[in-house]
Amino acid sequence: MQFSTLASVFLALSGSIQASPLNPRTNATEKRYAILDNDWSPAGFIPFLMALDAGIEILGIASSTANTWQKQGAYHALATLEVGNLSCIPVYYGATHPIINTPELFQAWESVHGVLPWEGAFKKFNATAEALFSDPTSGDDPNRITPAAFVEGFPNITAAGTNAAAFMIEQVRKYPGQVSIYCAGALTNVALAVRMDDQFASLAKELVIMGGYVDVNLLQTSGDYLQADINSDINLMIDPEGSKIALTADFPDIVIAGNVANQVMSTQEFLDEVYEVKNPYSELMHKYYAAEAFFPFWDETAMALLADPTINTNSSTVYIDVDTAYGSPRYGNIHVYQSDFKPPNVRNVTYVHTIDGDKLKTMIKRSVQYPKSCADLAA
Repeated sequence: MQFSTLASVFLALSGSIQASPLNPRTNATEKRYAILDNDWSPAGFIPFLMALDAGIEILGIASSTANTWQKQGAYHALATLEVGNLSCIPVYYGATHPIINTPELFQAWESVHGVLPWEGAFKKFNATAEALFSDPTSGDDPNRITPAAFVEGFPNITAAGTNAAAFMIEQVRKYPGQVSIYCAGALTNVALAVRMDDQFASLAKELVIMGGYVDVNLLQTSGDYLQADINSDINLMIDPEGSKIALTADFPDIVIAGNVANQVMSTQEFLDEVYEVKNPYSELMHKYYAAEAFFPFWDETAMALLADPTINTNSSTVYIDVDTAYGSPRYGNIHVYQSDFKPPNVRNVTYVHTIDGDKLKTMIKRSVQYPKSCADLAA
């Protein structure tokens, strides 16, 4: 299995494997806050249900450009919050564009180094696909909205603000040491917050991300399209420079759900099991989580690590850097080091290898079957 192999590699790198760790980042008596940053979708609501189920107060939700442009993602966040009477949670527009990268630059890079199986918002514009059901990609106007993609219903509410990075800074200063930053899309907003306020990262509790695959190049060649897709890293590659800024910032801890995010796959059996309890969220999950294929529980894995770190059964402390050389075939990918061989200006992170998969599915199932609402949060 790829995960046990990778774990042995990291053991050699760091000598710092955790097995069945305690929960070092959670004080049972401390109020827990989080800001959730993602490229939201019709079935992308599960992470915020998991956070609420764990008793975490969501200060706000931010949108990022990764799978689609950030404004479309923000609308999906607004719509899925509305579905479950959770519109008391504010949504903030994130940065529309990465720090440097553009669709044109990305497509030029692909012409030299090969096409990514999943190109996200930087896929070439397809008017027919957008008219039918797809979220917007490339094109002249990144702020356009394609209503056909809102299978969850079009939102009736609007975003609370237009600057997710400023909101993040405001909140970590309001609650120093208590705010977890969850990022399951591009790291652009986090990078901007780091650059806007040199105390932002150190004042946060932690940064937990989904992305950052290691040594998966061969896996992209050894199976079908889905195998190649789930082993390519659009979250970091759409904004390599932003990824480097965020992942070298002085957060007290950075937790990476990279390869481990592919460990637990969705299945029809599990979707049917969740749908045994009927509500708007379980219906959306049942209909649309596997609309095209049975993907891994990527974003849910990262949220599970934030909500309950004891789900981590095997991890290493390593140093990482992000390749920002535009001419490199590894542009936007991470490289890992042990302390003796690291380059300057990088920092250590917690790289998770394996999780308790049954526990993850239990967390998902409970949060979707019995979701919290604004009435619950106000009680």
